[in-house]
Amino acid sequence: MRIILALAVTIFCLMMFLLLLRIKAREHKNIVNRMEYFSGNAVKLRQQQLRQRQRKKVKGQFRDIVRKAAQKVQNIQKGNQLDFKMQQADWPLLGSEFEVILVIFGAFCAILTLAVTLKPWIALAAGLAGVILGIIVLDISIKRRQKAFTNQLGDMLTMVANALRAGFSFMQAFELIAREMDAPIGREVQKVVNEVNVGGTLETALENMQKRVESPDFELVVTAVLIQRQVGGNLAQILDTISGTIQERVRMRREVMALTAQGRMSGIVLALLPVALGVFLTTVSPDYMRPLFEETAGQIAIAVAVVMEIIGFLVIRKIVDIKV
Repeated sequence: MRIILALAVTIFCLMMFLLLLRIKAREHKNIVNRMEYFSGNAVKLRQQQLRQRQRKKVKGQFRDIVRKAAQKVQNIQKGNQLDFKMQQADWPLLGSEFEVILVIFGAFCAILTLAVTLKPWIALAAGLAGVILGIIVLDISIKRRQKAFTNQLGDMLTMVANALRAGFSFMQAFELIAREMDAPIGREVQKVVNEVNVGGTLETALENMQKRVESPDFELVVTAVLIQRQVGGNLAQILDTISGTIQERVRMRREVMALTAQGRMSGIVLALLPVALGVFLTTVSPDYMRPLFEETAGQIAIAVAVVMEIIGFLVIRKIVDIKV
């Protein structure tokens, strides 16, 4: 009897203690909720931190998958030409990793299209279009970076010339450019400095930089620097002359772009007009457009129209693309 009474008292005391802890925890939670309600910032900060952690976790898992698949691709391929493309675009990826990402994106587009249309050949075309779209994005990124490099080149040469007049060496002037100028020219110059610091020659580093940027203007700079290092001369004055020439070229390119803007816009409008008209007619009168998509003759007509649209767009772009 005494044992049962002692157990009952012990259980009762334990329950009261747990109840007291629960009440205290609830009061603390209520106080915290009230403070967060009136402040507002704490809730937002906590939500942002949680979202950032989730994003980092998802990104980390995706990167691990891509890296593992890329290692298998590297074991199969001896050399990858996309590695150089990644350097040109300044993307922190290997060529094999970019190939894996293209395959994943193409598969995602194919699966999504298959779920919507339930037609395998359309899903296959969508997957191929996704891969092509990724390659197009890479090319656009490279061209934009090269254009930005050309626009910064005149300022860079002016800074190098002024640094040489102030008593800096050529490599010290390049280190100044790497610190002070923004990307892409600051990044490219920093690569040259790093390549020279690890034992490479300046000539090789400049030639590698020229291969990455593919700029005819910078090719003049490389030629002038290499000749000056062999025969001597006033490099600051030479760079000032080249800087003036490059700035005039940039000004002329902008004038040409302004004069050809109407032609480029005409090509875009003519390319998008049939697509917009087809979407409008399909929305307004689906029965009218249904034979075009369901019958064989209509599908052939769509394929021919797409090919002709692409050819016309490329021809217009070729006409208005004036090299300066």
